[in-house]
Amino acid sequence: MSNVRDFGAIGDGKADDTEAIQHAIDEGVGLVEFPRGDYRLTSTLTIDLARVGRTGLDGAGGAAKLIMAGPGPAVFLKGTHAKTAEPGGFRPSEWQNERMPIVSNIEIEGRHPEADGLKIVGVMQPTLSGVLVREVRTAVHLTSRARNLVIDGCHFYNNTGVGVHLDSVNLHQSIIADSHISYCRLGGIRIENSEIRNLQITGNDIEYNNNRAHGVKGADGEPTAEIYIDVGAGSVREGTIASNTIQATASPNGSNIRMIGTGEHEGEAVNHRAGMWTISGNLIGSQRTNVHLTSVRGVVISGNYIYSGHHRNLLVESSRNIVVGPNCFGHNPDYRKRELATGIRFVDCQSCNLTGLLIEDAAAGKHTVTDAEPIQREALLEIIRCRRMNLSGLQILDGTPRGLLLEDCHDTVITGCTIIDNREPRLMQTALVWRGGGSGSLVSGSRIGRGTQGDLEVPEDVTVTGVVRDGEPK
Repeated sequence: MSNVRDFGAIGDGKADDTEAIQHAIDEGVGLVEFPRGDYRLTSTLTIDLARVGRTGLDGAGGAAKLIMAGPGPAVFLKGTHAKTAEPGGFRPSEWQNERMPIVSNIEIEGRHPEADGLKIVGVMQPTLSGVLVREVRTAVHLTSRARNLVIDGCHFYNNTGVGVHLDSVNLHQSIIADSHISYCRLGGIRIENSEIRNLQITGNDIEYNNNRAHGVKGADGEPTAEIYIDVGAGSVREGTIASNTIQATASPNGSNIRMIGTGEHEGEAVNHRAGMWTISGNLIGSQRTNVHLTSVRGVVISGNYIYSGHHRNLLVESSRNIVVGPNCFGHNPDYRKRELATGIRFVDCQSCNLTGLLIEDAAAGKHTVTDAEPIQREALLEIIRCRRMNLSGLQILDGTPRGLLLEDCHDTVITGCTIIDNREPRLMQTALVWRGGGSGSLVSGSRIGRGTQGDLEVPEDVTVTGVVRDGEPK
């Protein structure tokens, strides 16, 4: 155990303590303690685990602060792990010298425009607990290879880059939990060009991760999200997003959750390399698009309250095997006259189930928030150029201008649904409109309310049976 004061660190926020603290780390005595104080750094503290052995940093119950006054990360955890997490993938030296470096109970504050928080490379079981990182570019940056990451009880706040950036990393069996990740301009948790398996994002508050609070000129339209996953050249599978609060302020091209896989090849679906994820038990709201999935396969969205999507609550494009439901899609009634309309849109998708959803439009049937993006939709639920879609047990309430629109959808079944407008006067024009072809499709056992221009419009190749129209069975 080393106390950095014993190696000459001053901790007054003015003296350069870099050399003294690096000396304490290089002594290789294990835990490096920081008594209460502000420790100014001008270059990175490198913990080379293969050289110094098992090491942790502790900041006296949060009373210590590292001030990064130079470019680059304040702390660099460097290991040599290069294989899988299987027991046979470890060399004895990794267990002896490198496993589970812990950084705990300390604050890192940036005082340089190119300062970062922590960088982690080649480390097995890196653990961050009770760490506050603010005013840097990226709070936590993982690249190359790392395994069994644990981030718990941390605060990543007001950073110009990303909260947790998984950047071209091979990362398996990892948990991000019980943390606050907010006001990071380029995303709360951002995954790019990485090989990810078994990632759990659980019990966090992730919000306001866009340019609005930073005010960088011309950057409002840069795509961002609270949780941003772009597989690029990698693949992202086997993950959960559960029991989080995921909120924001609306930004152009912004989403609460955005997942981007690979595209199509000559009309044939390729391996999307993004999927096998569940999104459950979250509160998700107040962005341009709440959940945006593009070219993914195998995502389950259930048990969430999803609200106030300025453009769409849920937008799914060119995807397969998506299961949605039950969820509640709506708005915040506390907003009263500042409500936002809601909406779900599937485009060019196959083999998807929507079950047990409650989707309710705002009372006004349009945006009433000042300066909100003008709503662009033809129905509360839109299914466009899709195949093998099952819609069952849906309540589509107060849709504007329509409840449900399908266009060129085949082998699609709508059963046990209610599509009505309870408002006075009614704002819904037509409950269900089906354009183009509908071969192999069925509408059955549903309640179809009457709008100002009718109730049900379907092509001849769609079978309609057991439908109740404003109380009159057909």
